[in-house]
Amino acid sequence: MDRAQLADWIAAYERAWRTAGTDALQELFAPGARYRMGPYEPTAEGLDAIAELWEREREGPDEAFEMRAEVVAVEGDTGVARVEVRYGASGNEFRDLWLVRLDGDGRCVEFEEWAFSPGQKVG
Repeated sequence: MDRAQLADWIAAYERAWRTAGTDALQELFAPGARYRMGPYEPTAEGLDAIAELWEREREGPDEAFEMRAEVVAVEGDTGVARVEVRYGASGNEFRDLWLVRLDGDGRCVEFEEWAFSPGQKVG
């Protein structure tokens, strides 16, 4: 993986999040992919589990939000990105670190998110 490939994957992730349904997940994630919303959160394993997680966590394709991402590092098949998300209706905002491991086809096999929000206690 290189920085451009990770940036393209993140852009595709955002497009999929903004799209109704979860069919686009099979383009983003390998069949046995693991997805964790935090380092100590349960792991969703496989496309069906990831689809359930997405439908539970998002409001739908009309959800108003802005997202900016910056690739921080790439080594081998693993990349790290800093992602900022601001939701319009709720006013919630997050600064995340995403750890993404891609397979040879450019699909994610492991995704871990470290989300931080204003006022969140750390430690």
